[in-house]
Amino acid sequence: MNISVRSLRSLRGLSSGRRGAMNVFDRSTKRKQKEWASSLLDSDKYDYLRDEVGSRVADRVYDVSRTFPLALDVGCGKSHMAEHLSKDIVERLFLTDISDSSLRNRRKCEIPSHCVLADEEFLPFKENTFDLVLSSMSLHWINDLPGALRQIHQVLKPDGVFIGAVVGGETLYELRCSLQLAELEREGGFAPHISPYTAVTDLGNLLGQAGFNMLTVDIDEVQVNYPGMLEVMSDLQGMGESNCAWNRKSLLHRDTILAAAAIYKEMYGNEDGSVPATFQILYMIGWKPHESQVCCIFIGQHGTNHSQSHFSKSGIVVRF
Repeated sequence: MNISVRSLRSLRGLSSGRRGAMNVFDRSTKRKQKEWASSLLDSDKYDYLRDEVGSRVADRVYDVSRTFPLALDVGCGKSHMAEHLSKDIVERLFLTDISDSSLRNRRKCEIPSHCVLADEEFLPFKENTFDLVLSSMSLHWINDLPGALRQIHQVLKPDGVFIGAVVGGETLYELRCSLQLAELEREGGFAPHISPYTAVTDLGNLLGQAGFNMLTVDIDEVQVNYPGMLEVMSDLQGMGESNCAWNRKSLLHRDTILAAAAIYKEMYGNEDGSVPATFQILYMIGWKPHESQVCCIFIGQHGTNHSQSHFSKSGIVVRF
């Protein structure tokens, strides 16, 4: 199994119509999924995607030329970013997640850390508390993303920065299409099996409406190769990334699954017999306004560099 990462493009000053808050996801089910996944004896083998994205969010922290006395990681899971940061950059870190098991099984790091069991939709912190807020691979399960971004803005100090990563709308399109085609063929209709994700055209506007300025959004496309579709679905479950939408279909018929696996391999399969699964990752940076800020800020290579890297599932770089 291998991973390739492509930086596609940078988007600044995005705008689109804001969507109202909806109750799309069953947050209780998502908590149970994360609890189950993090309690697995071999849970570390499913961390490859979060580890990779977490390291790339940490890279963006290093692009900001300052030290952060107090930082917050929203929806930290098992803490996939802190191990990539040094205490010279982040002096103290608060970790929050809805899963107690994830916090108990968190990665060790050199930064003095404090764990808080909390829902990303209801941050239990006072205004103007943190110099830096981070979030990686968590906010795509939020019902009220605009509200969550406003809360992040509130807990930041003036001139504080939010750096995050969410799963984008083109994620797992191979699996989505294969399941839909198989259900249409075998059952005469289809139900949603892949959760709805944020569109890149919405993200910049949501950040702006939450009060952030000097916005940057850029996109990575991470492609992981698996032996087959069933292995894709198994790894998603092991990541705690199973669908938790209220309108999800609870069961798939066996013949539908087999048909979907055949369609997946026929439409998207590689020459070596493996199948790809694509994860679109949207990275975002936004600053809380302060009178000292200038109109623009240099954030390093991520907004302009178009590069391709190849990784093994363990995250070891094998070719740039």
